[in-house]
Amino acid sequence: METAALVTAFVTLFVIIDPIGLLPIYISLTQGIPAKQRRSIAIRACVISVVLLSLFAFMGEAVLGFVGISMPAFRIAGGLLLFITAFDMLFERRTKRREGQAEEAEEEPDHEDPSVFPLAMPLIAGPGAITTVILLVGQYYDTQSKLLMLGVAVFVVLILFVLFLTAGFFERALGRTGIIVVTRLFGMLLAALAVQFILDGLRDVGMLG
Repeated sequence: METAALVTAFVTLFVIIDPIGLLPIYISLTQGIPAKQRRSIAIRACVISVVLLSLFAFMGEAVLGFVGISMPAFRIAGGLLLFITAFDMLFERRTKRREGQAEEAEEEPDHEDPSVFPLAMPLIAGPGAITTVILLVGQYYDTQSKLLMLGVAVFVVLILFVLFLTAGFFERALGRTGIIVVTRLFGMLLAALAVQFILDGLRDVGMLG
């Protein structure tokens, strides 16, 4: 596998999972919780999200085949979904939606531990991340390449975990404006990658030369 493919996969998953954008939400969900318990929440959220992404990475294509959806069709649909996500990032709709999910979790007494909901799902292993993992893994047929792509996803979640552990420092360093600037930049990159997914899907069905 070429290094460029791994870099592209990393950038795509980093943009989709958006570790920097998740920092303020993680901080708000764990505000007032002792440091040891906050670490436990971060560990559980990241481990659960990795398990979910792994399941979809190796079973997602089989499920698609069972319901009669081809990979080119899924690439086009996935590219459209990622483009919508990029659009939301550029206009801050994604951040507002995530903050709304976080507020719902805080208001609901049954969700005192936010590690499963909303952190692991839908904030980390959400529809965008699941779709991206299926698309990236589905490009390859050999087990080694599939594992490498899954490894990239695990690496991104590991970065997220490290950021969770140092959330206070990064919040002070970036500030609200810094987070907005980074999110907009990643939104532009994601939009370009989404268009590439759509073009690949159209090429697979013979609509492009």
